[in-house]
Amino acid sequence: MHPPPPARSGVFRVYSRRSKVAPQYDVIVVGSGAGGGMAAYQLSVQGLKVLLLEAGRDYDPVTETPMFQTPKDAPLRGSGNADKPFGFYDATVDGGWRVPGEPFTTAPGSQFSWWRSRMLGGRTNHWGRISLRMGPYDFKPKSRDGLGADWPMTYDTMAPYYDKTELLIGVYGGDDDLENTPRSSPGVLQPPPAARSYELLAKQACDPLKIPVIPAHRAVLTQRQDSARLPAKLHPGNALAQRVLRQSMNERMACFYATDCGRGCSIKANFQSTTVLLPPAMATGNVTLITDAMVREVTIDAQGKASGVHYIDKLTRVDHHVTAKVVVLAASACETSRIMLNSKSTMFPNGIANSSGVVGKYLMDTVGAGLSAQIPRLEGLPPVNEDGTAGIHMYMPWWKYGDQKAGKMSFARGYHIEFGGGRGMPGPGIFGGLESFTQGAYGKKFKEEARRYYGSFMYFDGRGEMIPNEDSYCEIDPVAVDQWGIPVLRFHWKWSEHEIQQAAHMHKTFAEIIDKMGGTVQGTVQTDGNKAIAAGGSIIHEVGTVRMGSDPKTSVLNEFGQSWDVKNLYVTDGATFVSNADKNPTLSILALAWRSCDHIVEELKRGNL
Repeated sequence: MHPPPPARSGVFRVYSRRSKVAPQYDVIVVGSGAGGGMAAYQLSVQGLKVLLLEAGRDYDPVTETPMFQTPKDAPLRGSGNADKPFGFYDATVDGGWRVPGEPFTTAPGSQFSWWRSRMLGGRTNHWGRISLRMGPYDFKPKSRDGLGADWPMTYDTMAPYYDKTELLIGVYGGDDDLENTPRSSPGVLQPPPAARSYELLAKQACDPLKIPVIPAHRAVLTQRQDSARLPAKLHPGNALAQRVLRQSMNERMACFYATDCGRGCSIKANFQSTTVLLPPAMATGNVTLITDAMVREVTIDAQGKASGVHYIDKLTRVDHHVTAKVVVLAASACETSRIMLNSKSTMFPNGIANSSGVVGKYLMDTVGAGLSAQIPRLEGLPPVNEDGTAGIHMYMPWWKYGDQKAGKMSFARGYHIEFGGGRGMPGPGIFGGLESFTQGAYGKKFKEEARRYYGSFMYFDGRGEMIPNEDSYCEIDPVAVDQWGIPVLRFHWKWSEHEIQQAAHMHKTFAEIIDKMGGTVQGTVQTDGNKAIAAGGSIIHEVGTVRMGSDPKTSVLNEFGQSWDVKNLYVTDGATFVSNADKNPTLSILALAWRSCDHIVEELKRGNL
């Protein structure tokens, strides 16, 4: 037996994989990202003994983040390759579109890409940190337009959890309260950073188009958290929770606008499970963390309750079985479905908790389309540091709810617009394509032209809602297995006409904005949405497949993420989503997970689990 390494700030203790006496756990949590990290934190501060299993390797942003290295310090000048598609400095250390030895398949005629983040903290280490609340329409979409399905709760139910989540992780933003774009309660959000010049220019162009341009909400600290007040506000009467959260908040610094969030953040200014949720969870002494633990199956007992999980130690290739009173799956939407579909028994021949047959169904991603532009008014600006919070300071929420309600649009759901550009830190290949503007210049003349044009390029990306459909789902491939012998997923994918028309509308809108800015589109404005829309899975917002609902015949979970069939089995990741609003999903995953954990604690107290 190897003793745990000594505890150091920012380093998590990974306990032995073998013990003579089997530990007794209250809860097993599978996955350490947004849903799993929140579950580990909320359950451990309530005094429950938690076993946290992570399929990826250990990762510590404090010691591993190359915050101040420039592209010249990296292989290929920081450019991406097949293993690091988002560049050498991307925080994803051991995952991506492909994971060696862990394939997936797609059905004939389908195109779908599955991003996996095989590391502690999951995708919270790799995301844009855009933290938009779902609004009242988003929880009841079918009631509004007759399509898809309604959530089993309302926005008013979730609003307090959004408030608490934003206070816990730290979110900046404005207090705009637009249609279906709700504001947070007073004092919850941190101040937004100032708009950059190109963002103000875009707002100037959008005003006559009646497109709102407002401060974005992102999970980045613009000021230190109030560690003297917030712990008691978030955890009244809980001395343990207040102590560990106060310590955690004191270790977080405000962003100093220097490096890309996508690298990770060694000062803990941005939200990552590895810097915000897992450190206080581990500090309770109630969490046992095992990394490189590939969960393959949830087991059940004779009474039909979840008894534990089987996981494969990826370092030794040995199969282990661990037990607990409650099992929480938060391995990411598709991985959670895979585990459930592979958990077959005489009681559940089609996979655990799948009496409805809905596990794996109604897979969704975000609708994406983009255009770039060159803006002459941004040429020749003086050098200035526009890095800011390494992400958007402003964005454009959907503005045509009224037209859709009146039947004036060719698609049912909306999108928001993320845009950027400016004179931030150059990335790899920053001057690629510049030759079309410099007319073959070289030497001194090329340097002059580079200075002139650098910072004059912008991009516009639409992020829209996909309506769930029966042709988009994942299932177990009948033949293929991964290197651990676990059957893999096979994906089926199809966009509906709503998403295709939406993507075409994105391009039309971007072109109008660019024209108002006096710019020139770089690329082609597509009138055919099939040519504009990004491939399924490429936005890395896949959700659904184990959806919650009000009817056990058409859903897998109740409104608390609790299985209808197996009362002590919960899901707290994006698999629970009933719809996929145009708001990025991570904030909602966190808020829903917090609510699920409150339910678990209460049900355990009542002896119902």
